[in-house]
Amino acid sequence: MAPEERADAARLLRGFERRFLAARALRSFPWQSLEEKLRDSSGSELLLDILQKTVKHPLCVKHPPSMKYSRSFLSELIRKHEAVHTEPLDELYQALAEVLTAEDPTHCHRSYLLPSGDSVTLCESTAIVSHGTTGLVTWNAALYLAEWAVENPAVFAHRMVLELGSGAGLTGLAICKTCRPRAYVFSDCHSHVLEQLRGNVLLNGFSLEPSIDAWAQHLGPHTPEAERPWVTVARLDWDTVTAPQLAAFQPDVVLAADVLYCPETVLSLVGVLRKLSTCRKDQRAPDAYVAFTIRNPETCQLFTTELGQAGIPWEEVPHHDQKLFPYEEHSEMAILKLTL
Repeated sequence: MAPEERADAARLLRGFERRFLAARALRSFPWQSLEEKLRDSSGSELLLDILQKTVKHPLCVKHPPSMKYSRSFLSELIRKHEAVHTEPLDELYQALAEVLTAEDPTHCHRSYLLPSGDSVTLCESTAIVSHGTTGLVTWNAALYLAEWAVENPAVFAHRMVLELGSGAGLTGLAICKTCRPRAYVFSDCHSHVLEQLRGNVLLNGFSLEPSIDAWAQHLGPHTPEAERPWVTVARLDWDTVTAPQLAAFQPDVVLAADVLYCPETVLSLVGVLRKLSTCRKDQRAPDAYVAFTIRNPETCQLFTTELGQAGIPWEEVPHHDQKLFPYEEHSEMAILKLTL
């Protein structure tokens, strides 16, 4: 195989790997490129390579995706093979037989590859809305903020980070694995989200501190060489939390992703940001970054209007290429940097 052909095959494999690990819609896969490759004599070898990068991937073997999703993927892969080759590929049928007999639980795993070679694996609900919340799945703005963070690690290095509305935990886990924060507080208010968050933190190899009191005791000597950040998961209700409670976290950076989905949450978020702005009068105020998908321009306009009325200046962070993670769909996203 010529070097150019090897490079094309490597890109194709990478595309299948990233999308399958994240359980992206099958229509987003590079099927047309695969069909072109399958017409070559090496098509069967390529299919076996794809099998190893997807269903047989070590991450998927250890943390399986939805069985329904795997069945659909393998069925499509077999159709592509049969459209070009008359001889069956036993390995594909064997893999399909294995997932046909497996039970499909209410939760599945998604994995996201990081530039370091590490990965973030999340246990998520198979339903978009579950237990009355949308916080049990990962949304595009969380990926977008995580990708920006990975490209800007100095914002987080050796600093204490407080995330509001952490959801499944993708953004925070990516930051903890790549940006070397001193400490990271995941927070949410829904009991099922908090339970899943704790599980995902542990799933990715981090220890959980029991409470913010442990953080206060952690404020001893800190060296930049420390390998693992201090991590905890906290219940935080934006409408009832007090400024002193927020001050106890002593955040250097405040984050939120995909939390601007209705006017009520916008007002609650601005309220908690206003409280945060009063937390550290004797020190530098925390940097704050809010990422969101622009679904309803009126909701976004309400957010910036409320920020203005609260006396919180903001500026838009320059857009970055969406290359690191496979996004569920094309959508317009933005990150605002706030001056608290």
